[in-house]
Amino acid sequence: MDFYNELEKYKNIVENELKKVLNDLDLPQQKIVESMRYSLLSGGKRLRPILLIKSCELFGGNIKSAIKFSIAMEMIHTYSLIHDDLPAMDDDDYRRGQLTNHKVYDESIAILAGDALLNHAYEVMIDEVIANDYSKEYINAMNVISKASGYKGMIGGQVVDIISEKKQIDYKTLNFIHKYKTSKLIEASIIAGATIGGANTEQINILKKYSEYIGISFQIKDDILDIVGDKNILGKDIGSDIEKKKSTYVSIYGMEKSKSDLNMYKEKAIEIMKKIESDESIFFMDLAEYLTKRVN
Repeated sequence: MDFYNELEKYKNIVENELKKVLNDLDLPQQKIVESMRYSLLSGGKRLRPILLIKSCELFGGNIKSAIKFSIAMEMIHTYSLIHDDLPAMDDDDYRRGQLTNHKVYDESIAILAGDALLNHAYEVMIDEVIANDYSKEYINAMNVISKASGYKGMIGGQVVDIISEKKQIDYKTLNFIHKYKTSKLIEASIIAGATIGGANTEQINILKKYSEYIGISFQIKDDILDIVGDKNILGKDIGSDIEKKKSTYVSIYGMEKSKSDLNMYKEKAIEIMKKIESDESIFFMDLAEYLTKRVN
């Protein structure tokens, strides 16, 4: 199947599953559910849940095995976006082409909506663990996601990003921000799916390196598009990093090297993925190619 068609197919699967959650709108606290659904169902690439499903299939698993964990991952990602957009964080007005959550539901509800999505993600995963007789694979997958989402993972990266604003930082610090703020959830999606699918230690280690290259590529591309991107395509304001005086890959290395390094990491991701002997590996190689589109 063509990569873009496959991407769309799995995106639709995730979208349909997401629409089944948070339907309890007859509660006294209905407004919080509306706020959660507003951001959760606002579109987006759904890259993380797709990666979780595809990495499960990489080792013989199937969509049914991974779907609940994939939507839990999207809830965690969405919670992080709601909080990222808050006035105390990035103070953004638009996300995925629509007003940010706090612009519609006010700041207090947006904070609670993010909290609720994070909590509900764990409810979904725990229910799946129980439904699968406390499977070691599911427990280990939840452990991977938990660590990647916390202060030693994504939140740690967000903290360093915040305290580095309006400061000149070196590449080591920038790399830490990219690795933890952006890459950790991408890596967790891939490793959690592979764990559910039954990957061994050697295969997990290969995927960790692949995830590192893809995560860096994802962030470099984001930094480039913040300068040369199209707001109508990206669904958010352009130039916000410059306005906030944030150090980015482009501000430290310049546009030419940023594009060159993006291609370098793409090639590294493709090369290491060749070590996984599976027909599904081609999807992950094509993904690396996909991440260099629209910037070259």
